Amino acid sequence: MGYLIVQPGRIRDVLRYGIFNSKSSAAKFLHPHGNYDDKQVADHRFVIIVSIITRKLIKVFAKPMELTGYLVDFILNLLSLNGGILNLVFHAAAGKMVVIPERGSATFISTIGHIDGRINLDLDVEGIQLQPGSKSLMDLSIMASKLAYENAAVVNNVVNLHWKMHFVGFYNCWNEYQKERSTQVFIFCDKPVDANLIVVSFRGTEPFDADDWITDFDYSWYEIPNVGKIHMGFLEAMGLGDRSDTSSFQELLLLQGRNAANVNDDSESIAAESAYFVVRSKLRSLLEEHKNAKFIVTGHSLGGALAILFPTVLMLHEEDVMLERLLGVHTFGQPRVGNRELGRYVESKLQQPTPKYYRMVYCNDLVPRLPYDNKTFLYKHFGVCLYYDSLYVEQKVDEEPNRNYFGLWYLIPEYVNAVWELVRGMTMGMRYGAEYKESWEGITMRIIGLVVPGVSAHAPPNYLNSIRLGT
Repeated sequence: MGYLIVQPGRIRDVLRYGIFNSKSSAAKFLHPHGNYDDKQVADHRFVIIVSIITRKLIKVFAKPMELTGYLVDFILNLLSLNGGILNLVFHAAAGKMVVIPERGSATFISTIGHIDGRINLDLDVEGIQLQPGSKSLMDLSIMASKLAYENAAVVNNVVNLHWKMHFVGFYNCWNEYQKERSTQVFIFCDKPVDANLIVVSFRGTEPFDADDWITDFDYSWYEIPNVGKIHMGFLEAMGLGDRSDTSSFQELLLLQGRNAANVNDDSESIAAESAYFVVRSKLRSLLEEHKNAKFIVTGHSLGGALAILFPTVLMLHEEDVMLERLLGVHTFGQPRVGNRELGRYVESKLQQPTPKYYRMVYCNDLVPRLPYDNKTFLYKHFGVCLYYDSLYVEQKVDEEPNRNYFGLWYLIPEYVNAVWELVRGMTMGMRYGAEYKESWEGITMRIIGLVVPGVSAHAPPNYLNSIRLGT
């Protein structure tokens, strides 16, 4: 077993390491084990330093980010529930009742939901074609990925009332490293009896959740012999280990994980409350109940990383019976999850005889360019990449352009494109119809994109529009 843990250290040590290549300073925040070359670290100190400083800054602003998120969610819901700011002011001035948002209720919508309020599936598609990569299945996947940002009551209502499908459950799962229930996933079927399709949707990076962003910028990995290196933060989000006790990865990935009897819904172990084991247990029972059903796994952003990691660990645990029922994996704006060896391992089992894993990337989205793909960390994408430019033109490529995002050659085109996307966002409704009209929250996101283009490009509306308008 090998691993590299990159822990945020003191800024003084980070600077000493960056300027003087001080090994004593590096030891304060770099914890390598196994086949790791110190020279590789020295040759690529910049990437490590950027990662550490970024994560440290995010951690400093964690509480303000959380409070800002609460405030933004409250204001957005207050305005929407009372018909906008003018109605709110009028009702308050006239002494009329003002509706106060209740967090966790069926009417409390996330910031992502306000940026893109679409909840219905594509009406132009009759029925869902159970083929990986089909337009109807991709549309259902991005809608499920977007819906994963909502609370359980909202998800229940949309699945049952709007999609006319069957909601199975919403799960808040335990992350032992973070010591909180920070991983969310929900499951639904296309119908309650004799279902043909089961969908597992993981929640992605929440805009105001510091821990999610820290995970995205983390470069730590854990290596499994004959499988490859896997992003340690994503393993922790799935409940498959804890870097403070590295032996836990081996226990859950290789030993306990292969024996289903050791971990089940009735167990009091920490693993029983983790995303991987909760989903595996529930999915196993659903596949027993629905003999003809196949399942897909999907997610946006961090949720996309967990979506491909779930079947990867099923392969490791030799869950062949379950994997035979896997229809496909669809991810949107997904960060890299491992190295080239991991990619070959997954593709040998998931892409033969026909591809099942489709990874969508929209234009300048920052997140698919993380973690860095360079000689030190060797993070590599794999699977079928469907790349959409800002005109929604689809290309099937091995890797998206500007794979590490920060190239100077792309800087000016990124900002020019951000201006174009803002102008287009203001005219989407006139060009494509009322369904595509962007909300003022969505336009605000476009304005933020004028500062950091990759952030606004990451928003789910871009992926939904790419599928529905793509050529």
